[in-house]
Amino acid sequence: MIRLFIPLLAFLTLPNVVHSSHFYIRRELIVTPVSTKESIKLAKYFNDNGVNKYSPYWWPNCLNQSELFGKQAYRELNVVECARDGINNQTQLCINKKIKGFPTWEINGKLILGVLSLKDLSKLTGFKN
Repeated sequence: MIRLFIPLLAFLTLPNVVHSSHFYIRRELIVTPVSTKESIKLAKYFNDNGVNKYSPYWWPNCLNQSELFGKQAYRELNVVECARDGINNQTQLCINKKIKGFPTWEINGKLILGVLSLKDLSKLTGFKN
């Protein structure tokens, strides 16, 4: 009887293991703080003016930078995912742009490395609130 039970148990649980959610982990940056009206305007301005943020989802400084914007504003940013296992990754673009660290901002064709305050980013882009 036990010889029949073990294969039956394995058969019944195997589909759950194969289709388990841990195989489908979303590899993306999760931003949780709420955005301010100003950060949303800034992010929309960046999007309209071709400002790009290059980052991998797993890098702590990229999370710190993104949390300055908040989740609503972050959705407005043009973020280029550099991690090969990240969602919608553009790893080759990061390589082609010779991105050397994260986060890297592309503003008016110039690459600027590091976590920057929203005030500094506003100055660099010419954003006036």
